[in-house]
Amino acid sequence: MPESSTKEVVELNISKGELSATNVRPDAEFVHEFIRGHSARTLLLLHGTGGDERDLIPIGRALDVNASLLSPRGKVLENGMPRFFRRLAEGVFDLEDLKLRTHELAEFVTAAAQRYTIDSERIVAVGYSNGANIAASVLLLHPGIFSAAILFRAMVPLIPETQPDLSSARIWIGAGRFDPIIPVSQTERLAQLLRTAGADVTIRFFRAGHELTSEDIDAGHEWLMALP
Repeated sequence: MPESSTKEVVELNISKGELSATNVRPDAEFVHEFIRGHSARTLLLLHGTGGDERDLIPIGRALDVNASLLSPRGKVLENGMPRFFRRLAEGVFDLEDLKLRTHELAEFVTAAAQRYTIDSERIVAVGYSNGANIAASVLLLHPGIFSAAILFRAMVPLIPETQPDLSSARIWIGAGRFDPIIPVSQTERLAQLLRTAGADVTIRFFRAGHELTSEDIDAGHEWLMALP
């Protein structure tokens, strides 16, 4: 069906003072796309390695046809492919870079909420793979940024120095039983880490690998529609 929302593809002019009230750093800018929806909910769409700001737009619409969509492009390049943070090898993250990029993303979301008049209490992160991992990192290091999260193919990004309070967070995790990159044990470890911090965690395993399936999207949609 035709998209009736207003589209903007811009960089927030943080360094020029447009959002100076948020006290964000100039390097917290992201190239991104914002699509205005018809409800108070906003989905923060975080793509996987090699994706961009348009990659998860169709998935966002399938999850919630009425939500606004905020979709940044990762700023780290790996062999020319955008990512949200550096890694040293498959499944081995550069933790210092991850922490830096996590803080940048949290600042970006805060600034974008002001810029687009987004209800900051109704932001739901939707991440796939690398995007799901940085969403999990934001939950652990900046627990007030998202009210909820849908994490497709996520693993433990880091262990925070202090345990966050996630008692008000609701999180859905979609995993593939035959994922060659993320073993079932890693998914279960992430769920336990989030639950220990107080989060309400739903975890679903699908007969799939690392790729997303229609079952993932349908189950994520059903869970999301049941949220207040």
